[in-house]
Amino acid sequence: MPEYRYTARNESGQKVEGKVDAANEAEAAASLSAGGLFPLTLVPGLQQTVSGKVRKVGAQKMAAFYSQLADLLHGGVPLLRAIKILQDQTSNLNLKFVLDQVYRRIEEGETLPEVMGRFPIVFGDMGIQMVRAGSEGGFLEESLIHIAKYTEAQDDLKSRVTGAMAYPVVLTAFLTLVIVGILMFLVPKFEPMFDGLRAKNELPMITEWLLFAGNWMKTFVLIAVPLMIALILWFRVWVQTDHGRRIVDQIKIRTPLIGSVLEGFAIARFCRVLGTLLKNGVPILKALEIAADATGNKIIGDTVMQASENISSGSRLAAPLAASNCFPRAVVEMISVAEESNTLDTVLLDIATSLENRNWRTLDLTVRFLEPGMLIVLGGIILILVVALMLPIMNMSQAF
Repeated sequence: MPEYRYTARNESGQKVEGKVDAANEAEAAASLSAGGLFPLTLVPGLQQTVSGKVRKVGAQKMAAFYSQLADLLHGGVPLLRAIKILQDQTSNLNLKFVLDQVYRRIEEGETLPEVMGRFPIVFGDMGIQMVRAGSEGGFLEESLIHIAKYTEAQDDLKSRVTGAMAYPVVLTAFLTLVIVGILMFLVPKFEPMFDGLRAKNELPMITEWLLFAGNWMKTFVLIAVPLMIALILWFRVWVQTDHGRRIVDQIKIRTPLIGSVLEGFAIARFCRVLGTLLKNGVPILKALEIAADATGNKIIGDTVMQASENISSGSRLAAPLAASNCFPRAVVEMISVAEESNTLDTVLLDIATSLENRNWRTLDLTVRFLEPGMLIVLGGIILILVVALMLPIMNMSQAF
């Protein structure tokens, strides 16, 4: 039975606090009134442990939740009891609170998809729609298993992309720090040595540029760092707007080398989400709306939404996708054939798997080229710095 924390006043008007067990808020208030207390506030006990609004739960924990719920239901455990078991065993306070709300609202008469719809940040639109389709179609356990597999697959994909890009990102950061450190702390120490050559107008131009860059870096670093922080904060706000996100996503898919990979993964996510939703009985217009958000790219998402408008007017999916020039021709042709043969859900899942495998091969090859390329760039910059500093020293030695 849920626990409520209360603040109340007794018959003498003194404020008291405590806990009471009750099935719902009404019973908790009635219990306090029967004990001679006048309740001021009633808060579910678990809500005390969750600060602020409900937050997103990790993909692995949600995948485990869906999988375990499917196993319990498949084993004949009633839904309410299954929710209570999972609530008791989870260590995530945020998920524990959400499951407590799910349990109480189902107990009061709401359906599982209705309650999940109250927490979209936790369950996601895709999970909610698949549970709704499974509940209405009588295959809830199968829908939960599909959600669990999809959640695990997407988390694995995200981890692999992050792991593949970790080395280039670290190397870029190291390269930047080395260059900034040399310009700020090493280069200015050579300037007094070159005053004589500068007076005779014999200082090489490359050295002049290097000394200027060093002085500029050292002088303006106190301004540059706060300015950089302000730009980063501004960018984080700007990129949340539709206009900002659209521009950033356009740059992503147009970036040489990595752009085609990012676009390929976005299309693969669209195909996998749409195929999974259609396979679980979600109507195609609603499935397209969810799949458009799941791409993670505003440009491709807008293309999908335009396609959904055509479908609502009686057209097929392949035609508007082909007209957008965002989807590869081979993918559009496979979707067109699948629509004619009424196997769109299966073909979309096959397309997603094929695209993911191809994108991984391309990404691995790109990263292999990036690593030595960045080392060559680092070596080239260091060589330029050394030459710029050694040329005037060699001129001075020849003068003597």
